[in-house]
Amino acid sequence: MGSLYAAARDIKNAIPGVREAWAFARRLIWKATHRPDTSYAGRIAAETGIYRDVADVHDLPPIFHYWSNRHLRPMLETFGFSNPDQLFAKHLRESAARRGVAAPAFLSIGAGNCDTEIRVSRLLRDAGLAAFTIECLDLNPAMLARGREMAEREGVGAHIVTTEGDFNRWTASRAYDGIMANQSLHHVVNLEGLFAEVKRGLAPHAYFVVDDMIGRNGHMRWPEALAAVRAFWRELPNDYRYNRQLERHEAEYRNWDCSSESFEGVRAQDILPLLVERFHFHLFIGFANVVDVFVDRAFGHHFDADAEWDRDFIDRVHAFDEQGFAAGTLTPTHMMAVMTAEPNGESVLARGLSPAMSVHRSGIRRWR
Repeated sequence: MGSLYAAARDIKNAIPGVREAWAFARRLIWKATHRPDTSYAGRIAAETGIYRDVADVHDLPPIFHYWSNRHLRPMLETFGFSNPDQLFAKHLRESAARRGVAAPAFLSIGAGNCDTEIRVSRLLRDAGLAAFTIECLDLNPAMLARGREMAEREGVGAHIVTTEGDFNRWTASRAYDGIMANQSLHHVVNLEGLFAEVKRGLAPHAYFVVDDMIGRNGHMRWPEALAAVRAFWRELPNDYRYNRQLERHEAEYRNWDCSSESFEGVRAQDILPLLVERFHFHLFIGFANVVDVFVDRAFGHHFDADAEWDRDFIDRVHAFDEQGFAAGTLTPTHMMAVMTAEPNGESVLARGLSPAMSVHRSGIRRWR
């Protein structure tokens, strides 16, 4: 083993300044000496380990915030909110009003550090909802402990209740006045079981509010989107093609399946079609596809949110996505949605894009 690392250091030292060579050598050694455990227990262990010490799971590069503020936020504001926190707070409050309860009990699926739930609690309280609880369900005890501590520091400890549990095996033990899921469904293997329990656990007329990723499994690109990514890729400066997450240079964009060793994106493409089968949409906003690659963590940090070329590039990729949605040649990889278990009248749709229109033609690939 020592000779392997010595050889890797020799590669690094022989080509000064080329970090990719060192990163590539380290990954070769790791792959040669580690066989990922892709069993359910192995994936659970990987998932827990990945997030054990992550205090901010939603940290994104500045170019993401440029894109979202310029293109996504104005669309959201036509529906009465500006960001995901406000989406959840607005519709949980409306859900409580529909239920006619003064002290509603809400549930958050896959709450992690409970940071979103803490911010939502403050918004709910500021809106005049004094007596409520948000039960935060998550597998990771370290993250829930951080959440409890943060809730006390932020003065909303009375509103945050933590429950340690695996949402793949969770059963609803009571009726909730509203249920939220913030970027958690794309980690779920047993979507059918979870959605059945959500439906069973929703009190009459209560809302199920979701912000999540609905693209291809493992956050890969479908063929039509991959072709577009690679066309835009050719415009990038060479140093923008370094993948910071995987520590490798990609002369051509690699369509990597990030669900291969954990639950990340494990059934992302199945989320929307299963929701369409089981729930009634009150609100649906589908957005983003090709632009994901350029504003996310792997490559987004290379872009300067204040530079004209960088901003123009992102604007053009966003426009390409929007044209693709309108023409039916692309489907969204993200959604914000509000649903009920029972029919609720006509759905409100952003840009006329319905949930059914946003399901990729490949349909559901069943988990095996």
